[in-house]
Amino acid sequence: MNKFIVLLVACLALASATVHFKEEFDDGWENRWVYSPVDDASGSAGKFVATAGKYYGDAVQDKGVQTSTDARFYKTSAHFPKFSNKGKTLVLQYTVKHEQELDCGGAYIKLLPPGLDQKSFTGDSTYNIMFGPDVCGYSTRRVHFIFNYKGTNHLIKKTISPISDRLTHLYAAIIYPNQTYEVRIDNEMKESGNLADDWDFLPPKEINDPSVSKPADWVEEKEIPDPEDKKPEGYDDIPKEIPDPEAKKPEDWDTELDGEWEPPTIPNPEYKGEWHPKMIPNPAYKGPWVHPQIPNPDYQHDDSIYAYDHEFIAFEIWQVKSGTIFDHILVTDSLEEAEAFATGHFAQQQKAEKSMFDKQEEERQEKEKAEREAEKEKLEEEKGKEEHDDDDDDEEEEKGHTHDEL
Repeated sequence: MNKFIVLLVACLALASATVHFKEEFDDGWENRWVYSPVDDASGSAGKFVATAGKYYGDAVQDKGVQTSTDARFYKTSAHFPKFSNKGKTLVLQYTVKHEQELDCGGAYIKLLPPGLDQKSFTGDSTYNIMFGPDVCGYSTRRVHFIFNYKGTNHLIKKTISPISDRLTHLYAAIIYPNQTYEVRIDNEMKESGNLADDWDFLPPKEINDPSVSKPADWVEEKEIPDPEDKKPEGYDDIPKEIPDPEAKKPEDWDTELDGEWEPPTIPNPEYKGEWHPKMIPNPAYKGPWVHPQIPNPDYQHDDSIYAYDHEFIAFEIWQVKSGTIFDHILVTDSLEEAEAFATGHFAQQQKAEKSMFDKQEEERQEKEKAEREAEKEKLEEEKGKEEHDDDDDDEEEEKGHTHDEL
């Protein structure tokens, strides 16, 4: 009976869930997405193409859209019925696969507010949330998680590292109505916390009291030179270097020609460097001065930082080397819905894709090995032929000498 109740509750939760947007990039996907032509004139616009890639779990179900041309901007958006996540959980989840071993480029996705002109969509278009991996060399390797709050974009203060291999990975941003969040990669928690703590949305609750300053006589030096410590007599007379006692004048040294011989010098083991008095505790030390705090008059609590009106989803990325595949986009208020996909289809996709990838890699390595061995044999054969030709030339030359002698 208990198992039945648990199953019933789970089914009811899924039944009451709202999927605001779901995209599997099946036939007709181009009718749901609007391409932004803003980069056409400069020739820097890239187009997405539908494909499951070179390795996959299911050729049909795992067909996504792939960046197709190097050094291009990719801008496209899709519309869905307007909704607000106020008072509800928001889950933004999708898969990313870098078949090209991404060296520099974005792979993030955006949720946007109402009012977007999709044909004029650019990187300057206002968005609500930007989420996903970004890689450029070793200086930039992070999962972006950005909120637009009161007209300003705020990046999470924590660094979340993406997975940058060539397999498909599932990225999920989960925002709860109590203003907490989670970031999951492959359904594994990578970061969590409170929005107010991990972003600079709000000014600090307290500030330094402007009417107070550190007293002029405040002593922060923990130690002082010992006034009773005196420099030893003759301390400054100790030379830094001394003649090497083991050095011997060369036997062929000519004083008239070479001048007076002087032995080379070596560091003086008696030399102790510049003298400093020893340090003792400062009897006047008061410790670090702490500026008194007062409530910040500019601080105002906001319990709706997490809440937005959403109506569009979009990709707006630049890639130096193309080949990234995006798929399985889900925008929902149900964490259960997202987890069901993660533990169901995605888990099976990962396993099957890894098997296909490993097989292809093994075949590629075997092919490269065979090609190297064939090249090696070819070089050895050419080398043998050259040596044989040289022997023939020597033989002909010898015959020529014999004929001349006769």
